[in-house]
Amino acid sequence: MANKQKKKRNKVYTGVDAAITRPIVTKISAVNRNPVGQWWFDHKRIARPIIIAVLVAAAVVILIIELVRIATNG
Repeated sequence: MANKQKKKRNKVYTGVDAAITRPIVTKISAVNRNPVGQWWFDHKRIARPIIIAVLVAAAVVILIIELVRIATNG
């Protein structure tokens, strides 16, 4: 027979020697940005991978075009 598992405690301990819960501090800094800088700050997470992918694709296309140009002239 399998032993019955003991129920886990999920109640927070609030005794005298309990750890003190400190308030969460959110630091906000005001920065004056131009419209382009503000757009970049807001969309950086999405825009950066897209820009990298476009640059890599452009480099591959340029390399293929040059290889074709070399192959046809040679």
